[in-house]
This record gives sequence, structure tokens and C-alpha cells, in this order.
Amino acid sequence: MPRLFLIMGDQISRDLASLRSAIAGEDIIVMGELAEEAGYVRHHKQKLILIFSAMRHFAQSLRDEGFNVHYQQYDQDNGAANFEALLTNAVDAQRTDKAVQICMTRASEYRVLQWQETYQAQSGHDVTLFDDDRFLATKDDFTAWAAGKKQLRMEFFYREMRRKFNILLEGDKPVGGQWNYDADNRKPPKSGLDIPPRTRFAPDEITSDIIALVEAYFDDHFGTSASFEMAVTRDQALHVLDSFITERLCHFGTYQDAMMVDEPFMYHAHIGAYLNIGLLTPLEVIKRVEQAYYENNAPLNATEGFIRQILGWREYIRGIYWHFMPDYGAMNALDAHRSLPSFFWDGNTEMTCLSQSINQTIDYAYAHHIQRLMIIGNFSLLAGLSPKEVNEWFLIVYADAFEWVEMPNVSGMVLFADDGIVASKPYAAGGNYIDKMSNYCKDCHYNVKDKTGDTACPFNYLYWDFLYRHEQTLRGNPRLGMIYRTADKMSDEKKRAIKASSEKFLTALNCSGYSA
Repeated sequence: MPRLFLIMGDQISRDLASLRSAIAGEDIIVMGELAEEAGYVRHHKQKLILIFSAMRHFAQSLRDEGFNVHYQQYDQDNGAANFEALLTNAVDAQRTDKAVQICMTRASEYRVLQWQETYQAQSGHDVTLFDDDRFLATKDDFTAWAAGKKQLRMEFFYREMRRKFNILLEGDKPVGGQWNYDADNRKPPKSGLDIPPRTRFAPDEITSDIIALVEAYFDDHFGTSASFEMAVTRDQALHVLDSFITERLCHFGTYQDAMMVDEPFMYHAHIGAYLNIGLLTPLEVIKRVEQAYYENNAPLNATEGFIRQILGWREYIRGIYWHFMPDYGAMNALDAHRSLPSFFWDGNTEMTCLSQSINQTIDYAYAHHIQRLMIIGNFSLLAGLSPKEVNEWFLIVYADAFEWVEMPNVSGMVLFADDGIVASKPYAAGGNYIDKMSNYCKDCHYNVKDKTGDTACPFNYLYWDFLYRHEQTLRGNPRLGMIYRTADKMSDEKKRAIKASSEKFLTALNCSGYSA
């Protein structure tokens, strides 16, 4: 019985569960650049370039192993538009009356898994679905951990994962005596930092062809393709990881929350997209970083902080996604409905922090976690932007964005739309936090010291206006008690000034919704 192995654009891994059983010279690998996957949202041009180029390079590596690869390059008019049509074409190409077996690894996104399960039940083929064991916690693992808990806090999940994989442990105790060194990882930037340049790759012939394709057929999508220099093969992705460990890991922990004008990459690893499409696997990344600590090439606060993002946060967020889908995507606990401001699409705002974060996203399909959470996300929260629109924006603009990782981060951590499933309180902050953790405020049009009025940093009055607007919902939150006691001491005159400044600013926003 011929066997066909469907490989999706976020499954570019030779260690994929389904692919491990494939036999070169006998089985057929099916891959395709599909219109529906490329266009269900207007993905950043560099995200499309990354995935299409990685797919073509991976397909060639499989051919080099002796596999027969049925590969469809993007064809707007005549090609298969979706997975089902691609498989139909691949089956037809076998020109056999024999039954075929189709093997797939379960998709990482709910909408695609729904198609897989429907196809398995209705296609008439023998369809086998493999669990995606590239992740370190199965869905059943997370369900078992969550059972009976009133609060699903990442910190405790992370400790269980450390124990399960014996990471940074001495016996059953954490190395250094603490599970979490986050308190050491919040240093603001200082002058004189020597930040290594990111690891870059000039586009080869395959990638250059993809860039031309994207410009021809996806010219109305978000972002620019001009600065594309990402890894598109496993060897290149490993080189990015090794360069991070050698050049930036030592300072990653200390400055992981820091932000600087015209320094989009700082000391971060820039491997999220490679993990999420399969060029790297989480455990190999964790092990390499852990080894750097044991070889005295990285401090503990940096090593633990980095590992927590992958072994803790990444796995936890995936668990949250599958545990609460499909209802999670519709949650809107704070009843937020304002459409996105136009500057989300062009970066044209006088708020330096937002301009920096959005313009670098346009240029590189990248912003680090504090820019996403405490600049763009914080503004979205305070301004009451629609969770549906903010989720779509984050899915569109970042190269590492897939719904399983994007949605819980946005609806949970950024917008508190899930009513506290992910975050114990809304991550709201005024301009003082941004001033402390960046140099964005130094030459901004707005004055971070002013609290209200036309010259004031909008984060200052929007922060208090947010707390007043949602007082009925949030006052009972134990982590906000002190803040509300401070709010209670404000004079009526100050409260009126906050309300007036907020209404004037929000009314003046050009909130036209989707406009990539």
C-alpha cells in the first residue's frame, strides 16, 4: 500500500513523529505552498518567505536522502489551494487503483487539527495521525497537571517540567537554591553596552526566488521583505543558536527586559520562529544552554531565565491553548471593542516606544517579549482594543506567530481577556515603567513626567483611566489592592483631569480596524 506523508509548513523537522517511520525510496513526501495557508490572514512578508524557503530547502534535503517528494510551489491560479486538494493531487499522481495510506502529524493549530480529524473520518483513505512529540508536555500531561487546580500558574508547571527532564537540578533541588532568578533579570539598559549584531544570512537562490514570489503575489501583506536575512535551514538555525550561546547568553538574563532606540535585537536569541516551524527542537536548545552554564560560559540567572521561556512558558502556553480551545478565542472579560489605531499598520505615531516597536516589526517581523507585552500589549490593554483584532494583528506581524502560541499570550497575558486564566493580574503600567526599562522616553514628543494634559505621556493617564473603567471587575484582585488604595486618595480634580485627557486622546485615535 503506497504511503503518503503530509508535511505542513510548521513541521520542518526530520524528527517529526510521522516522518520518522517513512522509508526512502518507497514512501512519498507531500508538501505544498498553499494559498489558503498563506492568505487566511495577511501574514508578514518575511514570515511567508521564511516558511516557503524552509519548506523548499527541506524538500530538497529529503530528495537528497532518496525520498520521492510531491512538492507544489505556490500557484495562485492552478495549484491546490488547501491541504485536502494537495493530497488529492498527490494521490492522483500515483496512478494506482490501490488504496493509499496517508500519514500526518497532528497540527499545532485548532483549525487545522479540525480539518485533519474530519479528513480522517471522511476521506475514504487509511489516515494515521501521529502526536507531535516535538513538544515536551503532551496535552494529556497538561490536563493531568491542571486537574483540580483553581489557578493554573506557569511557575508551578515549570517546576514540574524541570523535574521531569532533570534540568538545572542537584538531586531534587534547583541548582543555586532557587527555581526562578527573574528578580535578577530586570536591569535597565545602560550606556556603553556592546551588543553583538544578530546572526544573518544572505538569501541564496531558493530564498531569492521566494522573495520575488512574495513580492509578486503578496504585495499587499504587512511588512517589508527587503531586510530578510533569517535562517532557512536546520544548519543555519543551529548556527544562530550557537552564536547566541557564545555571544549573547552571558548578558541575556540581565538585560532581557531592556529596550533601546534602534536596537531591536538586544541580547535575545531570535530563535522563536525556528522552534515554531521545526528547524530547532526545544530539548536540544535547552540542553545546549544548560551545558553552557555547566561549562562556566553563562551565569545562572541568564541560563535559568532562558530555559524558563522554553521549558516553562512555551510549553505552558501550548497547554493553555489546547486545554481551553475552542472557547478561548472568543473570551473578552473586559468587554474591549475599540478597533486598532492606524499606526499599528504603519508605525506613524509620536509615541517613541510604540513607533520603535512597530517599525522594527515592519522591518524584521520581530520584537522581543517586553516590547510585545509592555509596549504594544500594554497600550492595547489600556486603550481597550478588541481582543479579536489584537489577536489577528499579532498573528499577522510576527514570524514566530502561530495561533497556539499567539492567542494565549495575547488574550491571556496581554489583554486579560481570559479573566485571569494565564495572568494573576492585568499587566498594565504607566510611562514610568517604560522610562525605567528603556531610553525611549528621552527624546519622545511626550513628557513621561507629566501625568495629564496634551504634553503628558499617554500611558500615564490611560493607566489610571483603565483602572477606574474596570474598577468593578478588578478591585477585588488581591494584587491590585494597593494600587486601588492609591487611586482612592486622588482628588476629584485629578480624576477629572485623567478622564478628560484619556477621552481626548482615545477620541483622536484613527481607529479604522484592519488596514495592512
